[in-house]
Amino acid sequence: MLIKSDLLDVAYALKLATAAYNKMIQNLFWATGYNVIGIPLAAGIAYPLGIVLSPAVGALFMTISTVVVSINAMLLRRMKN
Repeated sequence: MLIKSDLLDVAYALKLATAAYNKMIQNLFWATGYNVIGIPLAAGIAYPLGIVLSPAVGALFMTISTVVVSINAMLLRRMKN
């Protein structure tokens, strides 16, 4: 239970909400950065330079992105009361 009969729990809930919002912004930034770089590479924009991204490497990058975003969100558990 997040809020009990203690009035200080309201302050903690507000602090937790702010931290969750900040994590959402960080995760959005990470995902946007990945997509700005990864999607053009996967589409072959660097092909004239001899850089070809195979589907397996693209899947690996997508998996790493998902893991990093998940770990970043799980860091909210470290927040103290």
